Formats: sequence, structure tokens, C-alpha cells
Amino acid sequence: MGHGRVVGGLRALLLVVLLAFVTGCADFPDDGQRTWQDQVENSGELGGPPSVQQPPPPGSPGGGQSPPPQSSGPQQPAGCVDPDPQVVATCLSPVSAIAVLPDATSALVAERDTGRVLRVQRGTAPQVIATVPVDAAAGGLTGLVLSPSYAEDELVYALASTGSDQRVVRISPGEAPKPVLTGIPRGPGGALGVDPASGYLLVATGGANADPASLAGKVLRIDTLGRPAPGNPGGTAVYASGLTDPQGMCAGPDGSAWVTDRAAGRDVLHRVAPGTLPAPAWTWPDRPGVAGCSVNAGVLVVALTGTKSIFALRPGENGTFTGDPQTLLVDAYGRLSAAAPGPDGLLWLGTTNKDGGAGATPKASDDRVIRIQPPTGGGASRA
Repeated sequence: MGHGRVVGGLRALLLVVLLAFVTGCADFPDDGQRTWQDQVENSGELGGPPSVQQPPPPGSPGGGQSPPPQSSGPQQPAGCVDPDPQVVATCLSPVSAIAVLPDATSALVAERDTGRVLRVQRGTAPQVIATVPVDAAAGGLTGLVLSPSYAEDELVYALASTGSDQRVVRISPGEAPKPVLTGIPRGPGGALGVDPASGYLLVATGGANADPASLAGKVLRIDTLGRPAPGNPGGTAVYASGLTDPQGMCAGPDGSAWVTDRAAGRDVLHRVAPGTLPAPAWTWPDRPGVAGCSVNAGVLVVALTGTKSIFALRPGENGTFTGDPQTLLVDAYGRLSAAAPGPDGLLWLGTTNKDGGAGATPKASDDRVIRIQPPTGGGASRA
């Protein structure tokens, strides 16, 4: 009997040890394949937005495209409330340009048709900063950038089409917009940027005008008072020629500047250089509707309105690209128009689903501004 009690006690003790071991290991990952992501620091109220989904390898089902971001449930936008944590602002008019503020959690947004410039931040109602007089039928408000010395002067520059011309205006806190450069012929498109090498303003104008004296169809380089920048060819405001219907401008950390253009029969991406613009660095014969662009962490992203996606390229040397191109966010948010980098490395995008364009299918919360982690892919050079 004494021996039986000892054996029974040992069995009970062994059972307790086994239960403790199983319980202690319950939180360990299994042997299945998993995808791990680095935690995003300083991501503000987004709580760490997920990365843009990367496409499967070439040749696999769905290669080259990514599905819409997966939500945690079946929630859909209701009115001006969008449950997507990546959506910063909702119920806007079509968004034409975005300028991210230094705090990285808020941005200034241009509404193309209304001429309004709004400050947006997740969890806060959009605040109207200024209203620029525009002729929506002629293009409206198409460009928006912060002053190169925004930290000191808090100035903002916008590109607008009016009833008589296209012009650059300066927006000061609490003041009405003031003209900086007027008399640009009205034409399709238009975009604003900042020359990363010099800090001068870059103005992309449409019209396909070969006349070197005309400001149409050009890249203009001016100072913040509207004067031609030193070093421009010919001493005028014209820096480069050869645009038709420009839609976006962006700059890379290497000092390069890029402009997207809806040219005759194709969409193109140019690397900006003085004189006549060089041959396109990238061409889309299928015309997906190039719009705004942004350079984040060595990846050049082009927003596409027609295919409702973004296109990612990795710039190499001398205007070439390396790696494979990526088409992402296909039909995730609709017609993507504006793109801008944040100082924290995140990518801001705007939509234009209310404009009635081909494929426009507005949701209850359109139009919207989105903030996400940028893609990490690129593309091989093609002309």
C-alpha cells in the first residue's frame, strides 16, 4: 500500500508538471509560416498603419497587383465616418494636392473645384485655411506646396486657374491669397514643386506650346516673389520645355525633380532638367491616368486615377530605375490623385472619386485623404 501511494503521488506530480509546461508554452508561435512586420514608431493616432501589401512573385496568381487592404471587419463608411484607420479626412471635394506639415500628423489639402485649402488631421474636423478664387471649369486649384522656409514664415504657395489666367499665389496665415506670378496661359493640368537643389519654386504648366517666350507647356523656376530664378536658361522664368498636361511634381533626396504628364497618346514621367525635357524616364502606353507623385525612402510613387492604384518605381542612376515595377492599392480607395511624402516617411494620398471621371464610384465618405506606409519596390527602366 505504501508503495502504491508513492507511485500515485509521483504520477500526480508528473501531471501537474506537464500541465504547467503546456500552459507556459501556450503563447509560443506554432511551426507554421508567418509574416512579421517591424513596429512603426511615432505613427501618431494611426497606431502603426500597415504597410502597403506587396504583390506576389511574377508568374504567380495576381502577380504585379495587390488586393485592397484587409479590414478587421465588415464595417463600411457611414456618412463622414470612415472606420479605416488609414483614412485621415473624409467628405472632401476632389483632392488635387497635399502638403504635409512638419508635425507629420497633419497636412494642407487642396480641393480642385472649390479652391479651398484645408488643414486635415485624423480625429479632427477639416479646417479651412484659405479659399483661392478659381475657375473650376479651367482646372481649378491644382498645386500646393509649403514655403521652402515654412518653419519661419508659415507661407504656402498654390497654383490656380482663374477666369483669365493660371497663376501662383501666396497664402499667409489669416490673409487673403496674394498673386505671385500671373499671366500664365490657361491650359490643361498644372502642378507645383520645390527644386530640391536650390529651394526655388517649380511650376509645371500645360498647353504643349513650343514658343520659348510662352509660359505654357513649361517647367518654370521662380523665387518666392515670382522672379526668374538665377541660372534659368535665357534668364526668363522658363526652366524646361515640353509638357502637355502635367499632373504632379515631386523631388528625390538626391536632388532630382520629376514631373508626370499626360502627353499625346501616352502617359509619361520626366526627370526635370534645364532646357528641353529629356526623353521620358517611364512611359505608360495604356494611359492609366498619371497624377501626383512622391518620393519616399528611395521609391517613386505615382498616383493613378484611371486604374485606381499607385505605381512604384525605384530610381537608379541618371534617370533610370532598378528592380521590378509594382502596381499597388488596386481599387482600394478609388481614383488616387494627390501624393506627398511626410517627414516621418509615410505616404499621403488623396482621391478624386466625386469628379465623375471614368471609373469614379464615390463612397459615402469620399473624397478622402489617406496616410500609409510607402511601398518598398521599384521598376526597371523603360521608355
